[in-house]
Amino acid sequence: MSDAALTRKANSNTALTRAHAAGWLKRAIESDILYSFRRSKLTMVAAAVTLLFFLLAIAAPLLAVQNPFDPAQLQLMNSRIAPLWTADGQSPFLLGTDEQGRDVFSAILYGLRISLVVGILGVLFSGALGIALGLIAGYFGGAIDGLIMRIADVQLTFPAILIALLVNGVAKSLFGNRLDAMSTLAVLVFAIGLSFWVQYARTVRSSVMVEKSKDYVAAAQLIGLPAPVIMLRHVLPNAMGPILVIATINLALAIITEATLSFLGAGMPDTMPSLGTLIRIGNNYLFAGEWWIVAFPGLALAALILSINLLGDWLRDALNPKLR
Repeated sequence: MSDAALTRKANSNTALTRAHAAGWLKRAIESDILYSFRRSKLTMVAAAVTLLFFLLAIAAPLLAVQNPFDPAQLQLMNSRIAPLWTADGQSPFLLGTDEQGRDVFSAILYGLRISLVVGILGVLFSGALGIALGLIAGYFGGAIDGLIMRIADVQLTFPAILIALLVNGVAKSLFGNRLDAMSTLAVLVFAIGLSFWVQYARTVRSSVMVEKSKDYVAAAQLIGLPAPVIMLRHVLPNAMGPILVIATINLALAIITEATLSFLGAGMPDTMPSLGTLIRIGNNYLFAGEWWIVAFPGLALAALILSINLLGDWLRDALNPKLR
């Protein structure tokens, strides 16, 4: 094949790729979900607030006055300084400082990173575990289905926070003081993941039991495709709508669970605080007049959870075909 023919073929493939990309973009712009998003001002505000929190967490090293995780940057002489706009405020501490001289605004930025990382990783772990068990239970049925669902039923009798506390307590009793900050974060992710897998498993199992009786699954079995390929490539995509809704709502629940564990002293340590740890620290000084130490981390956590929940409610309605 000549160079000119190769060039024409490459140009043709490039044009075809661009046409596919343009068509996909046009379908996305004209989709019902995006139309529903543009119609809801409350959802757009919630998305903007959620995106803002993520950007603040990513840009924490650039925006923070100090690294609150570095003891060398903390000075006890700067402890319990009021917010900047009050009579006792001092620059550059916009939201004041805590008892260790830690800038509250910087602590919120870095604590936000910890809370979001634990929440996202917890959702990914619980989702992967629940989806895998739901696919196995729904596709194979029988004794495997019965065993998985009975385990799920037993776990549903316990609150998620109790499961997380139990897993966290077992890990700390086994490893004791050998758990550093990063190991504690991994334990929190594991505990939260084990607390929320049931919703994914039950939802995916229901979808699989409906889908596996359809003709396309029988055709895939007839041509000899292995069960994992059928489950992941053909059956799972039909259950992605409910999974996305559950994941969005569970992200807020995971962040709340981590904050609750940290507030109870079973989460992140004071040297690497999340939002829950900051609230626990500030709660000790609330009645002493240093209200800003607990107020601003609490407001940040509340705003983050509210915005994610609003997005989850919108996504649930947008993906419901009965409401279109």
